[in-house]
Amino acid sequence: MTLTDDVHNELKALIRCRLTGSQPRPANRITMPGYGDLPTLLRRFRIRRLVPAAVLVPIIDRPEGLSLLLTRRAEELKHHPGQISFPGGRLESTDAGPAAAALRETREEVGLSADRIEVVGYLDNYLTITGYSVTPVVAMVRPGFTLELDTTEVAEAFEVPLEYVLDRERVQQRYSRFLGLRLPYFEIPYREYNIWGATAGMLISLRQRLYEETGS
Repeated sequence: MTLTDDVHNELKALIRCRLTGSQPRPANRITMPGYGDLPTLLRRFRIRRLVPAAVLVPIIDRPEGLSLLLTRRAEELKHHPGQISFPGGRLESTDAGPAAAALRETREEVGLSADRIEVVGYLDNYLTITGYSVTPVVAMVRPGFTLELDTTEVAEAFEVPLEYVLDRERVQQRYSRFLGLRLPYFEIPYREYNIWGATAGMLISLRQRLYEETGS
């Protein structure tokens, strides 16, 4: 067994150790990095009821190492066009919970079927500026699949090494001002892509959970 194999197996074991048995939280229970003035902004917009949503954090168990499946949203979408994201969306009345919603959306957006996906656990809900309370559903994905993208929603799907996005040195914290409020956000540049906003924030939450960190 090589050093790379050791790191690969240790990271898989760590994911299971930290996340197995975790349960999704109610939509109003939120913990997130870089919280800043976002709750104040939502109050100004009079968003009193958060919309429950879920995304799949798909970790592909490839022989050469763990990789993360991400999508680039279609440019024609009304919200967040062109941004890097996880497959997911709001919970529908027919969804049994966040995992069911994330699996359904993943199937619809990229054609990845549930029989190749093992849900491991959940991260804390992430609050978005549009008033969604998003539950990240962390899952291991068995390789050997062929993606079928819904091009009305997804322009591209790509993979990034999981170790890359979990590296603190890759993360850049930025700030923007909106309506007089200071809003923090994070960026993780990777090749021609810029992973930022909610997606980067959820990856920081994953890193914090795995390595029991506090702060960004």
